Amino acid sequence: MSYLTVEVELDHGHVVSKGAERLPEKASGLLTIIDPTPLPRLRPIGLAKGQFTVPSDFNAPLPEDVLQTFEGK
Repeated sequence: MSYLTVEVELDHGHVVSKGAERLPEKASGLLTIIDPTPLPRLRPIGLAKGQFTVPSDFNAPLPEDVLQTFEGK
């Protein structure tokens, strides 16, 4: 088994070589399409380090009036 790696473009369903390589008249194989959409930039961990502190009662239950506001009462 042999393989050929060629950079190609798809033009209305037709595979067209981007380089000087000639594509074979007839062939079978696998086609992998690389999405040209750029990946979102990830924010670095610790970006806001030292800019705020988490209060000690962060996990405490909310006051009743705040809970009722969330529940639409």
